[in-house]
Amino acid sequence: MKKQLLIVDGYNMIGSWPNLVALKKQDKLEDARELLLHELSNYAKFEDIEVMVVFDAMYVPGITKSFEKYQLTVVFTSEGETADSYIERMAGERNTIVTQVTVATSDLAEQWVVFSQGALRKSARELYKNVERSKNNVSTFQEDLKFQNYRRNSPWNSEQLLELERKMEELQKKPK
Repeated sequence: MKKQLLIVDGYNMIGSWPNLVALKKQDKLEDARELLLHELSNYAKFEDIEVMVVFDAMYVPGITKSFEKYQLTVVFTSEGETADSYIERMAGERNTIVTQVTVATSDLAEQWVVFSQGALRKSARELYKNVERSKNNVSTFQEDLKFQNYRRNSPWNSEQLLELERKMEELQKKPK
């Protein structure tokens, strides 16, 4: 199976995801970037994929750097390079026999360019839905872990176990 690399157009997601749009409208762009990185980090860990998030330098002038944060690769392009051109170049370079690149952006022109290079494309809305679905799966997984010890030789399902747990708490609160 091929290694999966997701390249994300950061400001495109900030302009599309509802929770990030709200932060952007409040002039909290730094908070929006941090929240995006946090959400993508959790997604990457749970889905076991590599994620690269690319931001245009036009919103953060003077910064040209690439660094690791939350186990993600974060790139601020140089002032003369757009995130789109950087993503297109990376998609062409990194899409190989052993690595499948997917680019997350709602920019149709960029989607067609990366698709022509053999990379897959995903809209901002699709990625948002995938991240939300992954968060739900994490919650379900956590609940399963919580009840794992109870289930060993138990004929009860998780709802019944939850009800038992509530009853036990209720009984502990009652005065003797």
